[in-house]
Amino acid sequence: MVKIIRQSTSLVLLFWLPIMAWSQSHEELIACGDNQVLIFDVAQSKDTVPQMIWHWKANEAVDLPNEYRTQYFQSMDECKPLLNGTQLLLTSSSGGVALIDRASKKALFYAVVGNAHSAELLPNGRIAVMASTHDQGNRIVLFNINKPESPIFYDSIYSGHGVVWDEENELLYTLGYDELRAYQLMNWHSTSPSLERQRSWKIPGASGHDLSPWPKDQNKLILTEHGSVWSFDKLTGNFATFEPLAGRQDVKAVSLHPTTNRIAFIQAETSWWSHRIYLQNPDQWFSFPDIKLYKVRWLP
Repeated sequence: MVKIIRQSTSLVLLFWLPIMAWSQSHEELIACGDNQVLIFDVAQSKDTVPQMIWHWKANEAVDLPNEYRTQYFQSMDECKPLLNGTQLLLTSSSGGVALIDRASKKALFYAVVGNAHSAELLPNGRIAVMASTHDQGNRIVLFNINKPESPIFYDSIYSGHGVVWDEENELLYTLGYDELRAYQLMNWHSTSPSLERQRSWKIPGASGHDLSPWPKDQNKLILTEHGSVWSFDKLTGNFATFEPLAGRQDVKAVSLHPTTNRIAFIQAETSWWSHRIYLQNPDQWFSFPDIKLYKVRWLP
């Protein structure tokens, strides 16, 4: 009987070891810039050379209208993973917004928003898009996924750059030039939904760049502005220096790994872009000499 138990235990261990190794090795990062979105495996990369596992280029997206392929996705600035990384929400300062299915690379939604800088998926199949400075920008725009290119609501916010949905508290947080706001969803089950401002806070600095969640603490957000990186406590409304990146200027994106809290970030090194992605805990960096990178996100 003892021998049988040992054999069973060995079989169990042999079954689980490949799964454990896979989960430890697959640390996927999504990044975007120019007209491209890419995913690479951090653990399988060597030195500063990323191991690519997925790639999307606007000019190759044959299911998008021609103007999207050639014009609206020339300067990608958001690549947000959704639904455990099976879908990607993209924006471009050239005006494009799209929801892409990762497996097929097909567009599930697309629209044009002036100087779009970030977007978020909301309940009931709706998408909120932040628009930066532009004659059709400086606003937050709502869409229904099943009605592309047909906005259903606007609210003005100067230099809209970041947006995060707080599912637990049912609030939408948005980042503008020098202001963080919290919105409540209104008339959400009707055909005329809207957003109502609940609170706003002056951020500690100016030229807000990025807004992202803190995976291990649902009561906190991470935001960047021209001069530094900060955390925001939703419960107290207080800002605090995000110590790992304190004093770093022009950080365009920060993302914390959902389980390890490892930090990935992009800091503008040439004008508004970089050719590198940096990691901390442990320190590491990856080179992308042919792409002007703007955003980076860990995939779940």
